Amino acid sequence: MRKQTFRAGLIAMMLAVSTMVIPASHGVSAEEFGGTEPGKWILGTRVGFSPVTQQLSGNRSTSIGPIVNFQGLYSINRWFLVGLMVEWERHGVSLERPDVDLGHQDTVSVLPTMELRPVKFDRITPYVNMSFGVNINSFGENTAVRISPSNTFAWRLGWGADYRLSEQFALNVEWAYKRNDGHTTGTGGRNDDWNASSFAFLFGGKIYF
Repeated sequence: MRKQTFRAGLIAMMLAVSTMVIPASHGVSAEEFGGTEPGKWILGTRVGFSPVTQQLSGNRSTSIGPIVNFQGLYSINRWFLVGLMVEWERHGVSLERPDVDLGHQDTVSVLPTMELRPVKFDRITPYVNMSFGVNINSFGENTAVRISPSNTFAWRLGWGADYRLSEQFALNVEWAYKRNDGHTTGTGGRNDDWNASSFAFLFGGKIYF
C-alpha cells in the first residue's frame, strides 16, 4: 500500500510537470518562459482539510482533520524558488472494535521547500513544489491508553496554482501528499505499524513583494 501511494505521488508529479511544461513549449516564447520574477518574496497562508492516505494502524481509524499551512519563498530566477514551509494538522484517532475515542494526533511539519513555476497564463500561475524536513508528532489522549508517536522524516509533494488579483496579492489552491511513517511507544509497548501519511487540500492567499 505504501509503495502504491509513493508511486501514485510520483506519477501525479510527472503529470503536473508535463501539464505545465508542454503548453509552455507550444504557446510561450523564450522571453515569457517562467512564472515569476527574480528576486521576489512570496508569503502564503492556507487552510483546508487533510485525510490520511490509509489506515493509521491495525484496528484504528482516523478522522479527516483540519490543516493550516504557512510558507515563505524567494525566487532565484524566473522559474525556481526556495524557502520554508510550516504545516500543522490534526486527526482524531479511535478504535474500530470496540468503538473507543482514543484522542487526537497533532503534527507540525518543518519543511525546507523548492518550487518550480515554468510558465504563467495571464493571471494564473501553475506550479509544483517538493519539500524535505521533519514531522513533529504528538498525541492527546482521551483514555488511560498512553500513545507517544515518534518524530519522522517528512517528504512532501505539492502542486497548485495562484490566481493574481493584483501585482501584490493572489488567491491560491494546492493539493499535496506528505509522508509521515513512524512508530509509537506507550501502553502495550512499541508499535512499528503507525502511518499518518496524508493528503492536503489547501485554499488561501499569497502576498508578492
